[in-house]
Amino acid sequence: MQSHFFRTALVLGLLSAIGPFAIDMYLPALPSIGQSLGASMAAVQLSLMAFFVSMGIGQIIYGPVSDMFGRKAPLYFGLLLFAAGSIGCALAPDVQTLVVLRFIQGLGACAGMVIPRAIVRDLHTGHDAARLMSLLMLVFSVSPILAPLAGSFLIEWFGWRSVFWAVTVAAALGLALLATSLPETRPAADRVNSSVGSALAGYGKLLRDRHYLGLVLIGAFGMASFFAYLANSSFIMIDHYGLTPREYSFTFSVNAAAFIGVSQFTGQLSQRFGLVKVVNFAVAGFAAVMGVLLLVNLAGVDRLDVLIALLFVGFGFLGLVVPTTAVLALEEHGEIAGTASALMGTIQFVVGALVMAVVGLFVDGSARPMVLGIAGSAIAAYGFARFTLGGTRSVPAV
Repeated sequence: MQSHFFRTALVLGLLSAIGPFAIDMYLPALPSIGQSLGASMAAVQLSLMAFFVSMGIGQIIYGPVSDMFGRKAPLYFGLLLFAAGSIGCALAPDVQTLVVLRFIQGLGACAGMVIPRAIVRDLHTGHDAARLMSLLMLVFSVSPILAPLAGSFLIEWFGWRSVFWAVTVAAALGLALLATSLPETRPAADRVNSSVGSALAGYGKLLRDRHYLGLVLIGAFGMASFFAYLANSSFIMIDHYGLTPREYSFTFSVNAAAFIGVSQFTGQLSQRFGLVKVVNFAVAGFAAVMGVLLLVNLAGVDRLDVLIALLFVGFGFLGLVVPTTAVLALEEHGEIAGTASALMGTIQFVVGALVMAVVGLFVDGSARPMVLGIAGSAIAAYGFARFTLGGTRSVPAV
């Protein structure tokens, strides 16, 4: 039983990580892509934003489809589409083509984001679901640690196009795991009442559920802070602070390690204190640390060590926020878990893309616009937590 639990977490985590791998390996390449294709920083960042937007749009489709046809079939389709988009990106002759192909690549990648969350809900609820979700995140979060390092080596040895050939190989591995190691968790009997009409009704129900939407927005603004970091950190670390791509990859990995490490305490803490208390504590800590980061920056302190240290602590708190809010949001919607997971993912990526776009309007080469985006998102997450969890429904400790 225990070995099956960990094997499921491993497979779901690897499937979830394929899309983020295509983001995180790509980050060290952003400056060199601009130079190679003769494109501006804003144009290159647009290729990143296109991926995020398509990841958000696609999830709204994959979720209901997985409720109607089972979890595995849309995963196969998504991985094949992702592989095709990756090959196209590797051959892109200009930045405009790259942006379009990154959009297609994202439409495939999002299957691996939305469907594993629904599979977790198919299998477990309560703190068992939180434990599986945190283990999934452990595997999933290997991506932001290893991918930038792997990407920097590939770029140094073979150029930025090799990143896309590498993620094509990752997609092939995902297809092999899907075929051999993951059983169908939504049997045909559970799909009888699933249709386009029921999907639309499900979205209507979810959009009227303030508790669900509040929890989703807590997680969405938490992830938006990380997206603001993703979109801007390579330019700031490399161009502003003078790090090499390899040094940048290391600093990025340090902050990702905080997110991963703390997330592994989710199951234990939720079992002891309950999911709602864990969320409230984590969101308050996250907002407080990022607020301090903003005040320090506004005071004129522009030091890399201070930035990394405060991000390390803040993203550690975020590691508790993301899995717990996801479990709480899906807890009461097991019959439409795919649809609920899809809407959650779409809202997260749309909010993330909007925050990235707003931060992009104020880019000036310094860390301040990024810090403002991170801190603003953290404070918004805290506000939604106070509104949503101030004495509402809760999941008790088990």
